[in-house]
Amino acid sequence: MRFVLTACAALLASASPVLAADPAPANDPARLAAAKQTVDYVFPLGTYGRIMNGTMDKMMDSVMDSMMQMPLKDLAGIGGVDTSKLGSGTMAQIMDIYDPAFKQRMQLTNRTMMTDMMDLMTQFEPDIREGLAGAYAGRFDTKQLQEMNAFFATPTGRAYAADSYIVMMSPEVMSKMQGLVPRLMKEMPAVIEKVKAATASLPEPRKYADLTSAERDKLAALLGISRKELEEGEAKKAAE
Repeated sequence: MRFVLTACAALLASASPVLAADPAPANDPARLAAAKQTVDYVFPLGTYGRIMNGTMDKMMDSVMDSMMQMPLKDLAGIGGVDTSKLGSGTMAQIMDIYDPAFKQRMQLTNRTMMTDMMDLMTQFEPDIREGLAGAYAGRFDTKQLQEMNAFFATPTGRAYAADSYIVMMSPEVMSKMQGLVPRLMKEMPAVIEKVKAATASLPEPRKYADLTSAERDKLAALLGISRKELEEGEAKKAAE
């Protein structure tokens, strides 16, 4: 599941334009004002609602469909499991046996989560707009921003700006990006091996038994539990 989330994150990141910018010039109110006008065009209030109301559902469905069509041995191989004895059955075929309602269950789960996420992101949208204004002001000077705003004020410019953050998640684009998931999963074992090699010189994470008494007290305090509760929890985990 961790790798599913990784793939989803890659798709989401690619669908969101990123502005490599210097900090916004705090002493240039004209530049920041022009940037705020640009944001009004390219990221008007309600943009997250448009992105997540239907578009995100389709994207998540596409990602899940790609995952479900992959052979189980490919997915197991990502986790370093010996797949030599596994057959060629796909996750979809296997889940048809274990949970015939799996696809519907996942769709309902995603839609329920998207509804709550949409409410949360809509509340957060003013902060995002403020950050975008700073990013545009840091990346473009006043003249450039004014030239963009002049274009965005035209019918064609307004139409482009309104969909500029959403077009990357259109069905035409997502149908192509859908192929990224199985490719990513196929390449992941090799990536994991590279990660292992890159971190091989680092010490292994410590176990609870390796901690000093002071460190155990500190850990218990950070977790908001007593030392006794911490000891009992660790003992229970060790017995499992």
